[in-house]
Amino acid sequence: MYLRNTWYVAASDEEVTREPRQIMVLGEKIVVYRTLAGDPIALIDACPHRKLPLSKGRVKGDQIECGYHGLTFDCSGSCVRVPGQDRIPPATNIHAYPVESRYGLVWIWMGDPALADTDKIFEIKHYDDPNWGINRGDAIPFPCNYLYITDNLLDPSHVAWVHQSSFGNAACEEEPLTVTGTDTGVIVSRWMYDVEVAPFYKKLVPFEGNCDREQHYEVRYPSLAYIKAIFTPAGTGGDVNNLPEGQYFQMDSYNFMTPIDEKTTRYFWFQIRNVLPDDEEISQYMSDSVNFAFNEDRDILIEVQKGMEKKTTRNVDLAIDAGPLLYRRRLQKLINAEQAATETA
Repeated sequence: MYLRNTWYVAASDEEVTREPRQIMVLGEKIVVYRTLAGDPIALIDACPHRKLPLSKGRVKGDQIECGYHGLTFDCSGSCVRVPGQDRIPPATNIHAYPVESRYGLVWIWMGDPALADTDKIFEIKHYDDPNWGINRGDAIPFPCNYLYITDNLLDPSHVAWVHQSSFGNAACEEEPLTVTGTDTGVIVSRWMYDVEVAPFYKKLVPFEGNCDREQHYEVRYPSLAYIKAIFTPAGTGGDVNNLPEGQYFQMDSYNFMTPIDEKTTRYFWFQIRNVLPDDEEISQYMSDSVNFAFNEDRDILIEVQKGMEKKTTRNVDLAIDAGPLLYRRRLQKLINAEQAATETA
């Protein structure tokens, strides 16, 4: 089961064109395309007549025509033409999903369309700020359940072992974690003081020597993550509102996990940084390095999916699992409440 009355990332902006394309979100096949004005459209990908995917048809103007018998649908999913007859049966209308382009992504509302509110789309601070640089990469397919990825994104400690050549080092092994539940998700965070700068960040920090480092791992329901990394000269950390101007580095990493089905997830991501906003070489370095690190996570989580599916012994939870376990419990409560409301409606 999934949380449905919420926004997921359906695709990157460039993936949605005038050519109809099938995507899958929460196990549902959806056809996406753009109108002449460039607006994204998402409809259930099945003609009601013989269930040929509409993605096998063609876009005409702002409408989409089935490639089998020519039934034609407008942007709202209403059937506007049935060749060979004047009367259009109401049963030929199909489901339309609310969609919105924002932050270079196409967002989709998978629940009741009447509840869709674009103000509830995840807010990205500094996205259009000329003083902040941005880097992004292609979406990564993860052949595992999306909750294993949210587990990973609420676990700052794993970088000490999985990302030794990039995000992590020995400083990440033992420092205690603070777990905070919020109305929108769970935050796992910590400051580490007077530690070596991890390998990936050495090209990025605007100072020499050791650092104070904040790891802020925040996952919001249902599967949206904001990971903040702050590096500031040793002795100046601990208070994010009182950092030395021009002497600290901050990277905000945004991670959006879209469940394709129970065993497959599509991982959309980009980073925003407070240094070198126009340096394309640094942006490419960050994209390449982050992509490499995320594929290290992918390799681990593929095996976790296999191991948990076929386990023959009980798995043991540790203290570092407090954040992921709290997140899973609270998300399941939201899913249960939503399903109960739907059943009684």
